[in-house]
Amino acid sequence: MKKMMIASITAAVMGLGAISVASTGYAAAPEPSQFTGQIIVKFRDNGAAAGLLRQQGLSEGSDVGSTGAHLIKVPAGKESQLIEAFNRNLAVEYAEADELVTATTADTYFPRQYALQNTGQSFTNTAGTISVPAGEPDADVDAVEAWKVTTGNGIKVAVLDSGVATDNTDINPKVVLRANFSGATSNEDIYGHGTHVAGIVAATHNTSGVAGVCPGCTILAGKVLNDSGVGSSSGLANGINWAVSNGAKVINMSIGVRASRTLETAVNNAWSKGVVLVAAAGNGGNQTRIYPGAYPNVIAVAATDNRDAKADFSTYGASWVDIAAPGVNVYSTFPNHKFVIGTQNNRSFGYDVGNGTSMSSPIVAATAALAWSSHPGATNASVRANVESSAEDVAGTGTYWAHGRVDTLEAVTAP
Repeated sequence: MKKMMIASITAAVMGLGAISVASTGYAAAPEPSQFTGQIIVKFRDNGAAAGLLRQQGLSEGSDVGSTGAHLIKVPAGKESQLIEAFNRNLAVEYAEADELVTATTADTYFPRQYALQNTGQSFTNTAGTISVPAGEPDADVDAVEAWKVTTGNGIKVAVLDSGVATDNTDINPKVVLRANFSGATSNEDIYGHGTHVAGIVAATHNTSGVAGVCPGCTILAGKVLNDSGVGSSSGLANGINWAVSNGAKVINMSIGVRASRTLETAVNNAWSKGVVLVAAAGNGGNQTRIYPGAYPNVIAVAATDNRDAKADFSTYGASWVDIAAPGVNVYSTFPNHKFVIGTQNNRSFGYDVGNGTSMSSPIVAATAALAWSSHPGATNASVRANVESSAEDVAGTGTYWAHGRVDTLEAVTAP
């Protein structure tokens, strides 16, 4: 257990409006924009919905989770015009764009797991292309010490992302349920981001590969980003509703999107059902708010490096960023079909480092899951309080986020 006076860090800001990966080696995500061919509408009176839609030549749409809103198919290019028309109608509570969602990552190379136990090690990534300088001893989250108390007891963590690869045996067995809200043709993680995030949460702790922060946790793999790393706010809202319905205690969203009333409703509904929600703060290196991290009922996570300094790319701002966690050169799983580096027992395993608040968020999500596990009778409010109040103060970072850098052991053992 440590009490170093070191500053916590903030997460990287992605382009507003989309959820996608910001990482070397990933396909470039599109600029923030609306999802074409559909909008979100919430009617004050659902009985009047059919008539109002017919007036515009439209058909009734599908529900967006439990938000009360509907996803309406519209002619491409007419989105803004129809949103304005619906918002002028007193029978409509609101109409809004279905925003593109992009993942908040910054690199694709993997170093060693200093985030779990930092001895001041320096290292080169598995491909031999990146040399990571020596870190500050104990600038870590004390996960190894926390495992002496609990490893998770099967707590369900929903990873709403690009899916989880079925060909990486370090994380695939931890997935207990899959669903696809991305529009892609399958649940498979072609993009790679979701597999990396899920591994940070719950990769199997054994003699090969990597260990997740909560190695005893299980994963609900909700694919809300398609095979290019792009999704929609309606898909994310549906993913949140699915996660709640299937028993998630924690939801991780390493993604960023512009503000959406539908998405905020989904977040608030999940919170009211007792779920802890965690999201990346973004990789913009500024104080611009991105969502869902900026919603009050979500823990927004910034990024630090192996010396407990704020990552250069990390978004920050104590008015809305809640906590920080390691997000630079974080080692985790990747799909074998995307990265095959090394073999063991005649099987190839994909591992490498990633950079971004996408990597920081799952560390906090996994810490919340461990805190659930170690506190019988806990509520989502008490778990969030344990995680935030036990964070470690890091000198010089007090203005970057409201609390410190996450301390897994302290969260697990907090009263």
